[in-house]
Amino acid sequence: MSDRNFRTMLEAQWSRGNFVCVGLDSEFSKIPESARQNGNNFTISIADTITFFNGAIVEATKNLVCAYKPNSAFYEAHGEEGIAVLRRTIADIHAIAPDVPVILDAKRGDIGNTNAGYVDWAFNFLQADAITVHPYLGAEALQPFLAQENKGIIVLCRTSNPGAGEFQDLLVNDEEPLYRFIARRVASKWNKNGNCALVVGATYPDELREVRGIVGDMPILIPGIGFQQKNVSLEEQARQVVSNGKNSRGQGMIINSSRGIIFASKSADFAEAAYHETLKLHNFINQCR
Repeated sequence: MSDRNFRTMLEAQWSRGNFVCVGLDSEFSKIPESARQNGNNFTISIADTITFFNGAIVEATKNLVCAYKPNSAFYEAHGEEGIAVLRRTIADIHAIAPDVPVILDAKRGDIGNTNAGYVDWAFNFLQADAITVHPYLGAEALQPFLAQENKGIIVLCRTSNPGAGEFQDLLVNDEEPLYRFIARRVASKWNKNGNCALVVGATYPDELREVRGIVGDMPILIPGIGFQQKNVSLEEQARQVVSNGKNSRGQGMIINSSRGIIFASKSADFAEAAYHETLKLHNFINQCR
């Protein structure tokens, strides 16, 4: 896997008009009953169910996406078995969609030697192509991540949750909110290897526009489209995201939808429904570009 370069793979998908990232937040309780039988008339294990479900989603959407993003929480919840499923899912993505990078949504960040362990886990054991990290401990602590030239290091900046502003809106030096300071610091100081990106939620379009203005053409992972904005049409969400999030080349966006795609149907057609939801978002994004 040493020849896999996250930014190169991402740029290749953007050139094909692929900006949708499918979040594999595969919560077992929400997986359709048909997937729990794997096409047979008997129930299979939790591990086999999630593996089968994820594989079917990837197979259905592989030509429309720029990345897949499994959230480690939904796998860690099942202990050793869940970690095995996460590793298998990433391996399956590499096999089914070898040109599509995998973002491990783990939001890691600790002191340096601990981060070295996280690097080994994410990139050597799991074989992910990128990981989400938080900036709270600073660049010095994150060096084990930032030194990974071929990997994507995606730093939390303005998250999509309603309470994000509790800390992220606090003024730094009485001048600018913390999220803008983080964006500026990552773009100007941390991105020496050209492997950094930022997380900015679709739920904050004004802040997304501000961050894009700060970071130039750097990739931005944009969660919060679809399920988190039920009162706004998907087409309008896509318009806002593209208008505020695209870079100077009309690209630069990793637009994530999780539940709105993978749980689009509760029936046996879940993979087909995921394809249609992905295609819908894909088309809206490209119409707005």
